[in-house]
Amino acid sequence: MDAFFAAVELARRPELVGRPVVVGGAQRGVVLAATYEARAFGIHSAMPMVTARRLCPGAVVVPPDHRRYLEVSRSVMRALHDVTAIVEQVSVDEAFLDVRGARRRLGPPTAIGAALRRRVHAEHGITCSVGIATTKFVAKLASTHAKPDGMMLIPAAATVPFLRELPVGALWGVGASTERRLAGRGIHTVAELADSDVVELQGAVGRVNGAHLHDLAWGRDPRPVVPERTERSIGAESTFEHDVRDPADVDTRLLALSDRCAGRLRAQGLVARTVSVKVRTSDFRTVGRARTLAAPTDVAREIYLVARELLAGVDLRGLAVRLVGVRAEGLGRRAEVVVQPTLEEAVSGAGATRRRAEEAVDAVRGRFGSRSIGLGPSPVHSTTTAAHVDLS
Repeated sequence: MDAFFAAVELARRPELVGRPVVVGGAQRGVVLAATYEARAFGIHSAMPMVTARRLCPGAVVVPPDHRRYLEVSRSVMRALHDVTAIVEQVSVDEAFLDVRGARRRLGPPTAIGAALRRRVHAEHGITCSVGIATTKFVAKLASTHAKPDGMMLIPAAATVPFLRELPVGALWGVGASTERRLAGRGIHTVAELADSDVVELQGAVGRVNGAHLHDLAWGRDPRPVVPERTERSIGAESTFEHDVRDPADVDTRLLALSDRCAGRLRAQGLVARTVSVKVRTSDFRTVGRARTLAAPTDVAREIYLVARELLAGVDLRGLAVRLVGVRAEGLGRRAEVVVQPTLEEAVSGAGATRRRAEEAVDAVRGRFGSRSIGLGPSPVHSTTTAAHVDLS
């Protein structure tokens, strides 16, 4: 997908089309996505918002709506599965397809790619770029070269010539450190790496990595498209507009993040066995804590109570809090996991009540939008979940 989060926002705010738009926290967060107009100013993902605002004071900053992005992502992935069952979702906005079995029914890969791009735009008003090649690695490179809103085919015979024109940093697995080591050996391009002695290359970057990079430089990538890709964790974090000292402010944000994690778990039919928290203080020190649960869960309140206890155990050294995060880990399919209630829950039915309440919240959000209802603080031992509704 092209500038996915930003594109989704533009689709429902057409008045912003053509303007530099940045998705992220208003002041203290980081850039989650930026339109190509914003990128022209040097803005990119993961950049501190303060830096982005300095580079482009006139940029329009839009708060993220992760639930909406997930809805669009699921719809796009369903479109991909209509082409072939062999779909490997890499992230919320990216996937590989093996279309060999679909060619007789749908035509050549270029026709399939064009049809997918038309469908995504018609259904969601956003664009995607398609790369077509005989290997995953080269297809990924082709899609990058096709951006934005394009399609590129690299025939098998053109693969090696295409690769030889690229800088060595274009290869998968070549980060800044590896690039420096290769530069120390006089290797700056894929062509120079391909023509290097494999043994000498392994001496520079390691035996396994050296052989792997040499294969990639010659277009050899035997990795298949793997249809199932299990998500390892689901998390959410938030940077405060100003460093906060009031525990109630941190607690409120912790509840909202737990709610977001639990909603994503339920949406994907997953439960978590472990809850972890992250907290960053005003001196930019980051501390994490984790705990394995007695039973896996997808209930926001259960995640929140554990996260709150974990955070209470962190020594903040008297400093204010800059960022807090919650992550659900050790994921499994709810349908395949036996969720054993505690004795108290079995007697009172509290666990089931809480989950039904949160499912009702999911239903309201699905109809009226992600911001129409939110969980509110409730007594620690309450069997219900408080909620605030705004359908205006």
